[in-house]
Amino acid sequence: MDKPRQFPLVVAFASLVLAGTQLLVGCVSSTPPAQSMRDSQANFAAFRTFAWDPGPQAPADAQPISILDSNIRTAIAGELQRKGYAEAQAGAKPDLMLRYETAAAEKLKSNPFRIGVGMGGVGNSGAAGVGVSSPSAKNVREGTLVLRVIDPVRNAEVWNGRVSRELGKGGPPDPALIQSAVSDLLEEFPAPGSSPK
Repeated sequence: MDKPRQFPLVVAFASLVLAGTQLLVGCVSSTPPAQSMRDSQANFAAFRTFAWDPGPQAPADAQPISILDSNIRTAIAGELQRKGYAEAQAGAKPDLMLRYETAAAEKLKSNPFRIGVGMGGVGNSGAAGVGVSSPSAKNVREGTLVLRVIDPVRNAEVWNGRVSRELGKGGPPDPALIQSAVSDLLEEFPAPGSSPK
């Protein structure tokens, strides 16, 4: 007596798994990419040093730097130094002034449609199953960092960038999240000595 052929069941199952995987990959939400703009007239070949813009407040009236601000500044300075820039010494005139802003807001995030596939069997019997869940939505806190880079000689913005990340439920973002966001933000930032594009 011939055994039943299980080949069509295996092919059908493999096709189902492949289709489900493609659907899941297409539905997975990813981190939004950083966005940036560069002034085409900026001469990055002349820029070597940077400093933090103190803003409109006089140094005597300035507020102390918060832990969050310190983490952001450390991450930005580290990425710029990795690219070859140096932080200007106190009292020296920098080639670039850095100014940043942060914001946090509640945002609606949708969870993707999901498919689960399973297969099993005992002896000559086989079975396959498919589970499906419907999409849902939830509120998340999203933080945004905007960095403006200014040429103090021209008093003109020469580069700006924006990056957003989902934040935890409460409290400030951890330094690893800040570092990851800043790394993405400054990925396209020109190295010192770069010619205009």
